[in-house]
Amino acid sequence: MLSHLVGNFAFIIFDRSTSTVFIASDPDGKIPLFLGITADGCLAFSNDAEILRDACGKSLASFPPGCFFSTNTGLRSYEHPKNKVTAEMAAEEEICGATFKIERPNLQATAE
Repeated sequence: MLSHLVGNFAFIIFDRSTSTVFIASDPDGKIPLFLGITADGCLAFSNDAEILRDACGKSLASFPPGCFFSTNTGLRSYEHPKNKVTAEMAAEEEICGATFKIERPNLQATAE
């Protein structure tokens, strides 16, 4: 569904009836969106890194482009939804604390 959207976007949808959250960013990441973990262990999202820096300190990263987060499925790539998205911690001096990578399955050729 998200792969059909054209243009730059980042959005957060909260469904009060189910207490679920859905967050997505366009493949190019043109619209800023950040995520962090607060001192009490809650996920926090904002388009303003300064707001999150105050609440999350160094546990702050840019939301990965071309991905979505759902409280039901976690963080996924919408171009490769079956592949796991992992975070690699950034250097200590960097403000944004992770780089996200989409794991791709190992493909092995067999000789006949």
